[in-house]
Amino acid sequence: MPPKSNFFDKLLGRLGRLDAEGLHNVVHRLASERSFLETLFNTIEDGVLVADLRGRILYYNRAVTQLIGVPEAEPDNQMITDYLPELDWPQLCRPVKGGGERIVRRELEVTYPRPRFLRLYAAPLEHEAGGGPGVALILHDATEAREKTFAAIESERVQALTLLAASVAHELGNPLNALHIHLQLMEREVRKLRGATGVLTAPTAGSPAGRGGARRGGAGAPAPTASAAPDYGAIADKLDNYLAVARGEIDRLDYIITEFLQAMRPTPPQLKAGSLNDVVARTLALLRPELDNRNLVVRERLARHLPSAPMDQAQLQQVLVNLIKNAMQAMTRGGTLTLCTGEGTDGVWVSVEDTGNGIPQEQINRIFEPFYTTKEKGSGLGLMIVQRIIRAHGGRIELESHVGRGTTFRVWLPQRRLLAASPPPASAADEPAA
Repeated sequence: MPPKSNFFDKLLGRLGRLDAEGLHNVVHRLASERSFLETLFNTIEDGVLVADLRGRILYYNRAVTQLIGVPEAEPDNQMITDYLPELDWPQLCRPVKGGGERIVRRELEVTYPRPRFLRLYAAPLEHEAGGGPGVALILHDATEAREKTFAAIESERVQALTLLAASVAHELGNPLNALHIHLQLMEREVRKLRGATGVLTAPTAGSPAGRGGARRGGAGAPAPTASAAPDYGAIADKLDNYLAVARGEIDRLDYIITEFLQAMRPTPPQLKAGSLNDVVARTLALLRPELDNRNLVVRERLARHLPSAPMDQAQLQQVLVNLIKNAMQAMTRGGTLTLCTGEGTDGVWVSVEDTGNGIPQEQINRIFEPFYTTKEKGSGLGLMIVQRIIRAHGGRIELESHVGRGTTFRVWLPQRRLLAASPPPASAADEPAA
């Protein structure tokens, strides 16, 4: 047991001899020390909380209120598990076999009053004032440190992928170019073959080949018939089909390499005041033929008076192209694609909603990982590119999905005021919404 302070030792020894004035001085000193300790605890950034063995909160400092949302009023039979439900309190308070102190360290994630990652340190605490034993908890907010760790890991991963990208692009680019050239040569030869189809027919009796055959086989040898000649037109058609498949696969490989390089070597955005409504209009005009070909219904719910925001419109168009193509591939023919824009307290936003099959919960956490895809022929890089572009704009992307009902991606952009920015010209934001 830890030794008592000299002040309390002296106080207990003289308690019976104190008069009223002496007791007043003692109480005043105790009150001063309590006020000092409370002020000290409330200046600590880490949360300090004391609870009894049942989990009833006895004391906490101001940081606990900010970290887990315990009200600032004095605790009144409040339980620690009401604010940290993931904490196994009976297990935490279980005594150590063979005696000794039980020191516990835990890592917890809380969502209230806002999402945080906490490191918890718990140690037994003896109350000698009749309160019985309890547990002291120290709560450290490790959210920023964790985000920095994740950012460092992602940075290292991206650097490794960047080095790999340069090597892959070099090693694959040259063979793809050679294949493309040889496919063109083969197509040229097929065109020659198709043009010579009328000439390459079976030899007739009057032809030199026929006469030679008669001389070799004698007068009684039958002349070859037209049915014995190969159908060069059918062969040319088959070769065209094979070449088309090969061209398509080469184009797909080229597309994957291009996306890979874009993901690994992002271009810094050139921010200028612009309207999300304009970006939506240009993107839909670009993709309209493909949307019509799939018989998709497109609904535009654009804000009538959407304020401008700093953006790189070319990069944001790339974002919308990726999101809309993902939505198109998630739907069967006849689905509905909905694009909305709006304004919030912290910026402007655009959303892309589909009526596809949705994304299962176990896949949502991995949806932005590089090379992770749920599509049969996907590269797994589209959403990674989207996320990098939005982060470079200082924005964020939200995802909501329900299996069997569809998925909604919402992109937020901050409304930072651009210095010396002239008023934006009239745009689709001023036109009536569709």
